[in-house]
Amino acid sequence: MEGPQSVFLVLLLSLLLPLGPPWHTAAQRCPQICVCDNSRRHVACRHQNLTEVPHAIPEMTQRLDLQGNMLKVIPPAAFQDLPHLTHLDLQHCQVELVAEGAFRGLGRLLFLNLASNRLSVLPQEALDGLGSLRRLELEKNLLEELRPGTFGALGALSTLNLAHNALVYLPAMAFQGLMRTRWLQLAHNALSVLAPEALAGLPALRRLSLHHNELQALPGPALSQAASLARLELGHNPFTYAGEEDGLALPGLRELLLDHGALQALDARAFAHCPRLHTLDLRGNQLDALPPLQGPAQLRRLWLQGNPLWCGCRARPLLEWLARARVRSDAACRGPPRLRGEALGGLRPSDLRCPGPGDADAAEEEAAGAESAQPGAPARELGARPCPRPCVCASESRHSGCEGRGLRAVPRGFPDDTRLLDLRRNRFPVLPRDAFPGLGRLVSLHLQRCGITALEAGALAGLGSLLYLYLSDNRLSGLSAAALRGAPGLGYLYLERNHFLQVPGAALRALPGLFSLHLQENAVGRLAPGDLAGVQALRWLYLSGNRITQVSPGALGSARELEKLHLDRNQLREVPTEALEGLPALLELQLSGNPLRALQDGAFQPVGQSLQHLFLNSSGLEQVAPGAFSGLGPRLQSLHLQKNQLQALPSLPGLSQLELVDLSGNPFLCDCQLLPLHRWLTGLNLHVGATCAAPPSALGQRVKAATAVFEACPGWAARKAKRTPGAGRARMKGRRRGADKVGKQRGRP
Repeated sequence: MEGPQSVFLVLLLSLLLPLGPPWHTAAQRCPQICVCDNSRRHVACRHQNLTEVPHAIPEMTQRLDLQGNMLKVIPPAAFQDLPHLTHLDLQHCQVELVAEGAFRGLGRLLFLNLASNRLSVLPQEALDGLGSLRRLELEKNLLEELRPGTFGALGALSTLNLAHNALVYLPAMAFQGLMRTRWLQLAHNALSVLAPEALAGLPALRRLSLHHNELQALPGPALSQAASLARLELGHNPFTYAGEEDGLALPGLRELLLDHGALQALDARAFAHCPRLHTLDLRGNQLDALPPLQGPAQLRRLWLQGNPLWCGCRARPLLEWLARARVRSDAACRGPPRLRGEALGGLRPSDLRCPGPGDADAAEEEAAGAESAQPGAPARELGARPCPRPCVCASESRHSGCEGRGLRAVPRGFPDDTRLLDLRRNRFPVLPRDAFPGLGRLVSLHLQRCGITALEAGALAGLGSLLYLYLSDNRLSGLSAAALRGAPGLGYLYLERNHFLQVPGAALRALPGLFSLHLQENAVGRLAPGDLAGVQALRWLYLSGNRITQVSPGALGSARELEKLHLDRNQLREVPTEALEGLPALLELQLSGNPLRALQDGAFQPVGQSLQHLFLNSSGLEQVAPGAFSGLGPRLQSLHLQKNQLQALPSLPGLSQLELVDLSGNPFLCDCQLLPLHRWLTGLNLHVGATCAAPPSALGQRVKAATAVFEACPGWAARKAKRTPGAGRARMKGRRRGADKVGKQRGRP
């Protein structure tokens, strides 16, 4: 009986046990437009013009990449059949609405990317069901407000990125429920007001990024709610003063960045309640003097480069304190003339002359320093003048607004301590001379969508403190230097979506401190020499979406400090290599969306030692010369070549520090000419998205993994012979060693 019983048990077990892991049975359901990696449980359906989440995605999928589609709406329970997802990428999907309960059922999701979409609001229950989520990317959307409770279900979230949105206000308890969040990114918004309780409920927050906003005063009470902060980034905000009365109290703060703002004065006890402060960055402000700081006894680094420090008698206490407290500083003297350019730390107290009996030279220097001194702390009791009737003037924030009131002329009579003036969506065809009298303290002026066709000479007269000027979405076709001359300190000029046929170079000569110029979506046809002659301080130049066919040699040469150059979505037929000469600081070059078709040898040679990010996607590229990327060295971090027409691409062995390479959406011909690229990709520990479009036997395979195609190529056997003899196990070990080596070169563990 034992024999028949054994046979019966074997048959019973064969019926009860599944034939294989669920992934293998589900793998047959991979949608035709997607690429399914069975071994890693990854599915990618990128740039396929999908309008809904594909059906028949394997149930065991852990990573799903849908970026670059046209989903527009994420409906309720859109991913309920994929309970094992840990990573979901929905960036660049034109998403306008996330329905309530859209992600219910994704209890294991760790990473959700909704960046670069069109979200203007998040319903209160849109993120329900994501209790395990660690990282949420919402940058580059159109969010204007956050509703309390929106993030209440994200108790495990570590990083929340809301940068590059349109937020103007943070309400109380905006981030309630984020008990484990350590980094909150709010940079590049339009935040001007933080409710006192806006940051309450963030007990684990260690880093807060608020740079590039419209904060008119240091929001001490709101910031102090985040008591665990170690790093606070507040640079590129227009407030002019910081003092103890601002109420900043952060006992664990180690790094405070207030760089490139509008600071004119700093009280000695401004950071008295930040006892552990180690690094204070005040670069690029308007400080001509600084008192010894009281309170932060652990301060060791004080960055002051780019401030107009006057090294006269008033600077002696600062110099003595730096030495006594052993604080390292990069402060340099703007004056007097005999000390201009000298490092403050290299001077002795006796070098800083103090007037004495009969010392006419010292008295003259001190008088010159007082004459050139910037205004001190703004008086808090100013602003007694009445507010124009159709407008609202907030005394606490020093903001005045008349948005969308149907005004035909700029009102008069705003409080004289106004810092931000919002006149958007009115009707001012022409800005007349002296349009803003009595507003010498104004920092930010909003004139978007006002139908403006011209600024008369002297229109900005008296706006000596103006840092931000928004003239987007008007009908301007030109500007004159006489119109801008009244705002010599202007740093950010927004001229998007006007009628400019050329860069207003002559007018820009009136703005020697211009930092960022926005001319997107105009009708500029070319960049000519002299267009940027007056903007030696320019760092960012945005010319996306124009009609530029030529960038002449020398057109950019005056802007030697340029860091970002956006020329995407123009009509360039070749890389403007000669025009890139003389840009030693360029970090980011955007050329996507131009009809380039081919890249010549040495196309980026002039910026090879500085460039970090290069965008060439959607450029119709069909050919890339072997030396096209020569000169681009170890600083390059990202290379974007997706959505072109490349059938071949040379290997890129010189780009050793790449962190991102995107080759998706190209019809690669996987033949022997592509063998060098295959070898390079095999040693690269990155996902690059390169797939074979031909021959038919390799259709849809990753170039990196299409070994069978390349085994017949000349040179393959020689390479194989160099490996350690043995079967597949030894070969895989060799590959792992190569990948580990690449990882170490990038500084990864």
